[in-house]
Amino acid sequence: MNNSIIEILKQKQLDGNGEKYIERMNSISQADVELELSKVNAAYSLERLMTLISPAATNYLEEMARQARQLTIQRFGKTIQFFEPLYVSNFCINSCRYCGFNRKSDAPRTRLTIDEAIADADIIASEGFRNILIVSGEDKEHIGTEYLTKLAEKLRQKFATISIEIYPMSQEDYHTCTVAGIDGLTMFQETYNSIAYKYYHPAGPKSEYNFRILSPDRAASAGMRRLGLGVLLGLCDWRVETLAMAEHSHYLMKKYWRSQVNFSFPRIRPALNTPHDYKHLVNDADMVQMMCALRLCFADSGITLSTREPAKFRDNLINICVTQISAGSKTNPGGYTTEKDSLEQFQISDDRTPEQIAQLVKSHGYEAVFKDWDRAFTK
Repeated sequence: MNNSIIEILKQKQLDGNGEKYIERMNSISQADVELELSKVNAAYSLERLMTLISPAATNYLEEMARQARQLTIQRFGKTIQFFEPLYVSNFCINSCRYCGFNRKSDAPRTRLTIDEAIADADIIASEGFRNILIVSGEDKEHIGTEYLTKLAEKLRQKFATISIEIYPMSQEDYHTCTVAGIDGLTMFQETYNSIAYKYYHPAGPKSEYNFRILSPDRAASAGMRRLGLGVLLGLCDWRVETLAMAEHSHYLMKKYWRSQVNFSFPRIRPALNTPHDYKHLVNDADMVQMMCALRLCFADSGITLSTREPAKFRDNLINICVTQISAGSKTNPGGYTTEKDSLEQFQISDDRTPEQIAQLVKSHGYEAVFKDWDRAFTK
């Protein structure tokens, strides 16, 4: 595993609590921040990112937001990409302490047949979406490569891009999915702190930290064009997590230059049978600082904000650095059609319709884009 992301994080001591980085960031001065902000279109470095997410930089959020907005418009134009998730199963064999799908949740479970999944997808397509994300708990017995390829073959007739956010797969299985038309992978590491990872994932295949963190490598090697990274904000110190995720992104960009790497920012949300006493909750200002800092280090990476976040907060971020949002999301299988009361993965916060959000985006002078890119461009 020489030069793998596992070794990189270990060597840089970013796979733990990151005490040395916390100490270094606390020593950063306002003059250091001003110097970093004076650099135009500077490339990523760990030192640059540390400066921009340091406590001292909290006094410069307005200037960071201004620069992030300018850079986002320069690289992406005044457009906001729309997508919607399609949950196909809430069965799961993992025991994640924060997730409503964990195997200990005492609630009815739902698996969608191919026809039932297409029925939900038809609703999504009728709302104008051409960018869809297939989501599932770790339910390989039902949601295996055969199911995914059959579903993708039908979805290709309705959607320009298809991504998956499911359990980690082998490179061979990712290749099978890619051939079937699935072109993107979202894989949140949840936390890069390997010690905390063991606590939050006490049982099930997801407890294998190394196998999960290498999933984007396998997917990119299998030909997937879009890789989505994220940490579950609230589990560990957000500043250290940001550094680790940035190192992961930088590594992937260098090694798999054909694939685009994007960032998501999921914050802990209430879910069935999960605790509510997290010690590292991230407030709005911290999250804005994190997003702006990453934009100023990764000019060409997409930034996604889901319906986990409140409407007003999402509205404000549209004007700064967000490039992609979900809308009208249901986080339970069959939620768009017949199973409206089935077990949710988490509670959404922004429950506006896609049409309402699209109108809001337009009122800010942006174009609401429901189709990402055409598959023909990659042939």
